[in-house]
Amino acid sequence: MKATRQILLLMLIGTLAGMNTAIAADAPESAEGKVATVNGIDISRKDYNREVKLYKDRMTRSGKPLNDQQFKIIGDQILDRLIETELLYQESRKQGVRIDSKEIETQFSEIRQRFTSEQEFTAAIGQMDLTEAGIRAQIEKGLAINELVKTRIAENIAISADESRKFYESHPELFKQPEQVKASHILIKVGPDADAEKKTAAREKIEQIQTRLKKQEDFAALARDNSEGPSGPKGGDLGYFKRGTMVKTFEDAAFALEVNQVSEVVETRFGYHLIKVVDKKPEQTLAYAEVKGQLDEHLKQQKVKLKVDTYLDGLKKNAKIEKSI
Repeated sequence: MKATRQILLLMLIGTLAGMNTAIAADAPESAEGKVATVNGIDISRKDYNREVKLYKDRMTRSGKPLNDQQFKIIGDQILDRLIETELLYQESRKQGVRIDSKEIETQFSEIRQRFTSEQEFTAAIGQMDLTEAGIRAQIEKGLAINELVKTRIAENIAISADESRKFYESHPELFKQPEQVKASHILIKVGPDADAEKKTAAREKIEQIQTRLKKQEDFAALARDNSEGPSGPKGGDLGYFKRGTMVKTFEDAAFALEVNQVSEVVETRFGYHLIKVVDKKPEQTLAYAEVKGQLDEHLKQQKVKLKVDTYLDGLKKNAKIEKSI
C-alpha cells in the first residue's frame, strides 16, 4: 500500500537523498551496543543514532532546532517506531511473506538514481555508516511489512461513496483552492552580496532581454536561451502557484499582472527577473468529482493506520520487548 510503503521505505530514500545537502557536524553518541531487544532480536544503537541524527539535521536545516525536551520526546518516538517496525517485520516472516530479489533491486536502483554519480552515492552511504547490503536489507524489510499490511491487515478496507461524500460535505474548508497564477520567468542570477560591477552587468543583460520582448520576440524562446534558473529549459515555465509559495517581491509582481502581461524587471535575492503570467485561477471550492479519488485514498489510509495500530497493540502484548535506553 503506497502510504505505508512511504513510511517504511521512502524514509530510507529521503535519508540518503538528504545527504546531498548536509551532514550535521554533531558527533553521535557511541554506536556500540543496542537500544532495545524485540523477541530476542537487537535494535542497534547505530541504527537508532542514525535516525535521531537525521531528524535533528532536518529540523536544524529547516530553522527549527530541537531543544533538550523536544529532543528527548523525539528520541523516544524514534525508538518506538524502530520497535514497531521490527515487530511488523518479524510478523511478516511468521506469516510467510517473502520478497522477490528483483523487487529489492528495483527499489535499490531508484535510490541510487537520485544521485548524480556513483561517487556521490558511495559518499552518502559512507557518511550515514550504511552499506549497499544494509540498504538492501532495509528495502526488503520495508517491502515485507508493506505486503503484510496489504494482504493480512488491510485487505478488506474500503471507502463507500456515502462515506467520502459525507466527509466532503462536512469539511468544505479542506477543499478550497486559493487564487493561483501560472507564470513563466527569465532569471539573470546575481547574489545580494555581489559587487556593483556584477549587479550592473546582470541588470544590463536582463534589460537587453526586456527590449527584445518589447519587439515581440517569443518569451519561452528567450527563456530557453537566456534564463539562468532551473525552469529555463522549459521556457521559464513555473506552473501554477499560490500566494506564500514564492519570494514575496516575485509573488507580488506575478499576482499583479494580467494574463499575457510581462512585468518590469523584478529584483529578488536570486537576481533579476522578467515575469509573464500565462493563466489565472480564482479562489474556488474544488468539486467533489475532482477530489473523490484522492479523498477516498486519504480516508482509506486513515482506516489502515487505525487497523495497523490495533494490530501492533496485539503484537506488543505477546512480545518480549526490552529497552536499553
